[in-house]
Amino acid sequence: MARDSSVLDDEPTASDDGETVDDGGNNDLLHRRSYMKLAGATTAAATLTGAASAAGEDYDVIEARGQTVRVGRGETFENKLIDLTTGESFLIYVEGANSTIRNIGFKGLYRGDSFMISINTGKGDILVENVYLGDGATKEGSSFVHGPGAVFMHRGSEADITFRNCNVQGYPNNGFYCSNTPYGGSVRFENCFGKNNGVTTFRCGSADDEIVNCVAYNDNTDYGRGYGGYGETSGRPVWVWNGGTVTIRDSHFADGPYPYALVAGANGSPGSVDFQSGGYRGQIHRAAGSTVSVGSDVSSSPDLSIPDGVPTSPEAAAAGSSSGSGTDQSVDDGSNQLPNVLLVDGSPEDATRYEFSVDGAVEHSNYEGASVDDEDAIDGSTVQGSVADWKDAFRFDGDLTDLTVDGPGSILVNGEQVDPADYGQQLPHVLEVTGRGTPTSYEITVDGTIELVSDDEPTAEATTISGSTVQSSLTDGSQTFRFSGAVTDVTFTDGEADVTVDGEPIDPSEYGDNEMLPHAIVVDGVEADGPSAYSFEVDGTVVQSDYEGASIDAGDVIEGTAVRGAVGNWLDAYWFDGSIADFHLRGDATIDVQYNARDQ
Repeated sequence: MARDSSVLDDEPTASDDGETVDDGGNNDLLHRRSYMKLAGATTAAATLTGAASAAGEDYDVIEARGQTVRVGRGETFENKLIDLTTGESFLIYVEGANSTIRNIGFKGLYRGDSFMISINTGKGDILVENVYLGDGATKEGSSFVHGPGAVFMHRGSEADITFRNCNVQGYPNNGFYCSNTPYGGSVRFENCFGKNNGVTTFRCGSADDEIVNCVAYNDNTDYGRGYGGYGETSGRPVWVWNGGTVTIRDSHFADGPYPYALVAGANGSPGSVDFQSGGYRGQIHRAAGSTVSVGSDVSSSPDLSIPDGVPTSPEAAAAGSSSGSGTDQSVDDGSNQLPNVLLVDGSPEDATRYEFSVDGAVEHSNYEGASVDDEDAIDGSTVQGSVADWKDAFRFDGDLTDLTVDGPGSILVNGEQVDPADYGQQLPHVLEVTGRGTPTSYEITVDGTIELVSDDEPTAEATTISGSTVQSSLTDGSQTFRFSGAVTDVTFTDGEADVTVDGEPIDPSEYGDNEMLPHAIVVDGVEADGPSAYSFEVDGTVVQSDYEGASIDAGDVIEGTAVRGAVGNWLDAYWFDGSIADFHLRGDATIDVQYNARDQ
């Protein structure tokens, strides 16, 4: 199944001040492993592009469609730009400690109803670093009185969390809602910036909590549109309560329409602060039983500039750059790299499959904003992959020895476009079928192009169904084919034969299904307004197909009887038996299910 049956939260979370907090619930929840694969396929073909359009930046763009990304123990979610201009929600739910959220930019005014990042884990460490949440949110249409918030730490979460180089502005229901730390865990805010957040920007309470080199203030009075606060509860830069003494160092705060720069305690629960250095403008409010110690190094003239290192745009955050660093350290600038670069420049017209070999080392690169996709396989000095309307790039040493391209994309080596015909065999692989003395019929499919090259058998004996599929029959002797790409399916309809690829025997049962499946499903994105992502499950067998000219893309995933994939302005197709048990489509692609298609 494309969707996981587990539940994030069956009921809204009750906060420690009597508020009800909606952190997203079971809002179109996808298991992280399933979502990562689906998102990778979706963003790769997305209209926004699967990598940044600006040269030298490398990140994936994900359109918000109500997804929940779950980050488990020891996992990292990084280098993503989340497009909130869709008007829909998106939640990063951290459910495992020793995990990392890094280089994430949220683009556009958020119109959802949940927090953006929600943390609920056992003991361990969590790092949330270089995150931009600076485009704000609106409470208009929200089911909760305060509207959506930015970051929420669940009561009982036991992790020690570090927020570093984060920019959070304009969230009505708290910037960092972490006052549950007295029940377990701790938070450290390091080099973070907050502005015009409702309720408060930095909300914490444990004796182990720290605010270091941070800035927060409110100067927005336009509460009517729900940006930056809610009524009289708006605008505390810092709110400490419900626990031990929180330490503040080298940090600066200022009040706004709400008259306090710092509040300690609330609702009968005292708060304690040791404000050692920095500055503030406005009043400090001490609720009953609360204490705030202000050191001699605290100025009355705060420096409210954004700290160095904090990203000032969603693109800068996703790319890993910031206001302080000036450059994106992840960008391939050619220094200390393999000397040559091969760029595969895709086309929105259709998918392009490629394969090349070099006589030296080869590695992935983000040259000119190219995506780095695990689906593009490097095997020694040979690379296979595919692109649509994005780029792949690789650095290598030595010479380019073989290059095969199927599709409208172009290849550039060191900035110069090259002709694949100048590099080795255009069909570099050899497939041979040898009869065993009994009549045998078969069908072979590759994800590139295949041609018959046998001299000892007439061409008529092999019928080419398309550029990537052949059907034939033999009894004795052999038939030889050259092809590009990889073998995806070997099916015998009658008898058996021996099959070798590049001189090595293969087991046909490991390639596709060993019988001709009767039904076809075609996902047609040609006339759609933009890319579409899909997932489905059958109660029988399913294999990829080039039926009706469909592409066969290594990025489309088959796991048992479940399929996930994406189309741009091309077709994907699958053979299957049984019935379709489940189907989900995100986008405008046309779905055509043809039962007994081979008989038509």
